[in-house]
Amino acid sequence: MTYDRLVCANCAAPVSEGRCPVCRANRERMQQENFFAGLTPMTLIVLLAVLVAAVALLAHQTV
Repeated sequence: MTYDRLVCANCAAPVSEGRCPVCRANRERMQQENFFAGLTPMTLIVLLAVLVAAVALLAHQTV
């Protein structure tokens, strides 16, 4: 899950904005916890498409 969609229970603002100490602490924890936490789903799809294209190109060159 990306933290840009989370809403803070303390201040009712998006956690990604970091308006209160609770938001900032949770945002920092999530960033340290997982490398992919800051990536949006669209970014992951683009990275997957690039990987598939690279594998297809490599397979084509070896034939």
